[in-house]
Amino acid sequence: MSAWQVGAEHVVKITGLSHEALGVGRVKNRVVFIPQAIPGDEVRIRLSHVKERLAYGELLSLVEQSPARRTPSCPHAPLCGGCQLQHMDYRAQLSWKRQQVQDALERLGGLEAEVLPTIGMDDPFHYRNKAQLPLGRQGREVVMGFFQRGTHDIVDLSGCEIQHPLITRLALKVKRAVQELGIEPYDETRHTGALRHAVIRVSFTQGRLMLILVTRTRKLPRGEELIARLRREVPELSSVVHNINPQVTNVILGPETKVLWGAEYLLDAIGHLRYAVSPASFFQVNPLETKVLYDLVVQNLQLAGDETVLDLYCGAGTIGLYLASQAGKVIGVETVRAAVEDARRNAELNGITNAEFYAGRAEEVLPQLIQEYTAIDAAVVDPPRKGCDPVVLEALAEADVPALVYVSCNPATLARDLSYLAGLGYKAGPIQPVDMFPWTSHVETVVLMSRKEDK
Repeated sequence: MSAWQVGAEHVVKITGLSHEALGVGRVKNRVVFIPQAIPGDEVRIRLSHVKERLAYGELLSLVEQSPARRTPSCPHAPLCGGCQLQHMDYRAQLSWKRQQVQDALERLGGLEAEVLPTIGMDDPFHYRNKAQLPLGRQGREVVMGFFQRGTHDIVDLSGCEIQHPLITRLALKVKRAVQELGIEPYDETRHTGALRHAVIRVSFTQGRLMLILVTRTRKLPRGEELIARLRREVPELSSVVHNINPQVTNVILGPETKVLWGAEYLLDAIGHLRYAVSPASFFQVNPLETKVLYDLVVQNLQLAGDETVLDLYCGAGTIGLYLASQAGKVIGVETVRAAVEDARRNAELNGITNAEFYAGRAEEVLPQLIQEYTAIDAAVVDPPRKGCDPVVLEALAEADVPALVYVSCNPATLARDLSYLAGLGYKAGPIQPVDMFPWTSHVETVVLMSRKEDK
């Protein structure tokens, strides 16, 4: 058998991790990516996929174990795509995430910047307040969980170490009820069946649950019986919502949502503020570490109390409202209109009167706002993974905004945008990674960009 034929076996020394947390090694100078392997491991692998310049391998056994390796405490870890790093010591994860940011800045952005040690969690378990769980069928049994890594095969979960325990409790009750009531789960291959996803949210502060049932069909089969049963079995349930998504798509939520029973939203808190979280709201999934993140934004801006602050890609207004008590005025911009409505509701909920929110694309709305507000003292940008549109960064520079805090969930686009801002006359301060997502490959970062004195 050729060394590069699918099925060929090799012993490989793992020297690094990819941004997806795949172990990186070499076979005859060709890069090989191996799931469940970490630096310091020596592993026996079988090639599963071969390309011209790289390959992917399946881990068969450990020849030598890395000092940073741990035995996963979750039985689903080898297959489940929810976590990528259950097999790596938590302190080693924090170190790797810092290095991931450092490497992106140097290699992709060409920047020399100080990256601080990653701020981790004292207890990095059961931190998530939201789960999006697909349903399906394996033989006669209904299954519900997360997709197996790299596939759309559902790993049927009996528990989860990163979700709030109430989410797991409700999920297991939903799965059993769907099985016993004969509600047909969705078959994405045939585009048949009714129930596609159970999306579950929990309020950490109130211990209440919202269940969003996503169906292909306009009607939720046996919906009244299902709701009555879940209300009896899970007293913490406060809301059941029906979302309709008839499309052949990987997008979870469809355009039509209605409350079948209970409250329209959950109430949760970050620090001193309360937030109303509606079914489609963007709300950070780790509320404990979110406070750490937002406090860093506050510390970086050092507001005096009379500044006008822009909050771009503001979602439900969480960051802007967190800053409002220390600013003269906060102006939020968000593409999703429902999120803007949430932001306005949250301002009212907290008695905040110095915050305004606008619906629209930041690159389209921002130039108008800059004309209206002649002096912008500071800005916060918290874009999606694709980063900021160059038009946004250019507009901030043209308005001579002196302080810009960039919150990022993607080191690659962070590096690109910081490099662009450097060319526009900004200098990066120390970059602070925050571990919002323990046991996964993801990392959040906060950095203050200030106008260069010699621009």
